[in-house]
Amino acid sequence: MAEKLTSRETLLELAEKLAAERKQIKQTITLCAGTGCRASGCMKVHEALQEGVKKRSWEKKVEVRTSGCHGLCELGPLLVTQPGNVFYKAVKPEDVDAILDETVDKGEIVEKLLYEDRNTGEKIAHWHDIPFYKKQKRLVFGANGEINPNIIEDFFAVGGYQALAKALNSMQPDEIVEQIKKSGLRGRGGGGFLTGLKWESCRKAHGATKYILCNADEGDPGAFMDRSILEGNPHCVIEGMAIAALAIGGSDGYVYVRNEYPLAVKNLSIALDQAREYGLLGENILGSGFNFDIKINRGGGAFVCGESTALMASIEGKPGEPRAKFVHTAEKGLWDKPTNLNNVETYANVPWIVENGADEYAAIGTEGSKGTKIFSLVGKVNNTGLIEVPMGITLREIVYDIGGGIPGNKKFKAVQTGGPAGGCLPEEKLDLPVDFDNLWEAGTIMGSGGLIVMDEDNCMVDVAKYFTKFLMEESCGKCTPCREGLRQLYNILVDISEGRGQEGDIELMEGLSEAISAGSICGLGQAAPIPLLSTIRYFRDEYEAHIKDAKCPAGVCKELISYTIKDNCNGCGMCTRVCPTNAIAGEKKEIHIIDQSKCIKCGACYGACKFDAIFKG
Repeated sequence: MAEKLTSRETLLELAEKLAAERKQIKQTITLCAGTGCRASGCMKVHEALQEGVKKRSWEKKVEVRTSGCHGLCELGPLLVTQPGNVFYKAVKPEDVDAILDETVDKGEIVEKLLYEDRNTGEKIAHWHDIPFYKKQKRLVFGANGEINPNIIEDFFAVGGYQALAKALNSMQPDEIVEQIKKSGLRGRGGGGFLTGLKWESCRKAHGATKYILCNADEGDPGAFMDRSILEGNPHCVIEGMAIAALAIGGSDGYVYVRNEYPLAVKNLSIALDQAREYGLLGENILGSGFNFDIKINRGGGAFVCGESTALMASIEGKPGEPRAKFVHTAEKGLWDKPTNLNNVETYANVPWIVENGADEYAAIGTEGSKGTKIFSLVGKVNNTGLIEVPMGITLREIVYDIGGGIPGNKKFKAVQTGGPAGGCLPEEKLDLPVDFDNLWEAGTIMGSGGLIVMDEDNCMVDVAKYFTKFLMEESCGKCTPCREGLRQLYNILVDISEGRGQEGDIELMEGLSEAISAGSICGLGQAAPIPLLSTIRYFRDEYEAHIKDAKCPAGVCKELISYTIKDNCNGCGMCTRVCPTNAIAGEKKEIHIIDQSKCIKCGACYGACKFDAIFKG
């Protein structure tokens, strides 16, 4: 049982002691143990490392650590050795002996485990030299690769909870609010509302009981920023919530987290227990007289529960449905009490601001969007994973410098920002600086931070159809414009993708989208038409090709494509062997024929042909 910290001085004394102990450790091996690397088998690598260290009697010489996500998820398991910052990717248990004997013992590099730049072929040994990391600025995400999320002492050793101690001992609540306002921090959950103004409204609201809520209901396809923060550094979120509670006057907190995030829930639960043991949650925190504690509420997986009032209804045990916004949650939120809601990443920024000052934070980013932003970079890009970059970086830098470009030298087509309700931006927008205002002007949103890269093989009508269907199915159904309007949009998109599109469909969808946005109660319905409208705005020619010519330029919409065998067919028979419906016939070494009545347009023959003898059109 840990001894409770009773003052700022006792925390600083413990932190100095732990930091000094860390410096005494001569060699460390830090293994990523986030969800992505666990799926790639990192825990078996961890077992092999522990056994290898024990076999060599190096327990006092080498420390094996597990940490949260390092970011470059597709190449996991990831491992960093110190000293030297040597970065290894795709590590397997059978690689452990080489790492221990060559790198740890002799200081030499195991070349086969190094990161290889896909554009230059260069092998890079040190993590900070890898292009994926070079342009990042990891204010929030940096400690993920340094600490074990299940050991609070690791967090103390890198300065954890010192911002809370500073706020408790040398700042008044109004001063904390002013610092957050001055920093320019905007909510990282989607809307981008100024955090300090939200805190100020809740602080001024009448009521003895005020709630501090953390939205960890991250439901965007391809997004996993909040999950990785909770998995890798839950204490920074706890600290941010505690500072918010001090500033606003709250004593009760909730983290609303997806039930599909078991590791995040586990690590957060451990972190909460450890914080209570040290007296950093509960009554009389650090001897200040301030009381605050946090509970976990596990959501049921409904996308709409990421909306503020639907989330609160869910915590209250009601159906997750939003309410109209004429009553602000800062005044009447959870159980009709004043309530402040921010997402995981927003709270995680708060300790850095308090510790380093609002001016330091405001010096990063653009005029209207300060600080850094964590994005999940996924889709048709070489380096997929999580990145933290300063606001104002361009899409080109993200896709090509950090992401390493498009696989197979394919042509870039679009990037969708902001999740399923975000817009798709074309190549002409690659030099757009990424911030809240620039994205909005371009017809999309920042959202929670999803970035999905698309190449020439993506059909933008199909993309709009996919996300419209997702939002249609996730609508709570409470208001008619969203419930019925999205279904009608989806039906029109289905018709267009299957060759039944008609002149006027584009204009009909634009008008319907305007009605959905204007008439929906919550942000889901209001933003739902954005993917469709952005694809019409930038890729209208694809819609017209589907409608006027019954053609899908990308060759994605099955009903609009056909496969035929060309005259250069040599009769090898490969296509007949892979066809699932026996639609292809022909004698050996003679031109084959596809029976169109049997063809299901699966494309298996097209993919199998090595002689470019099948035409897709």
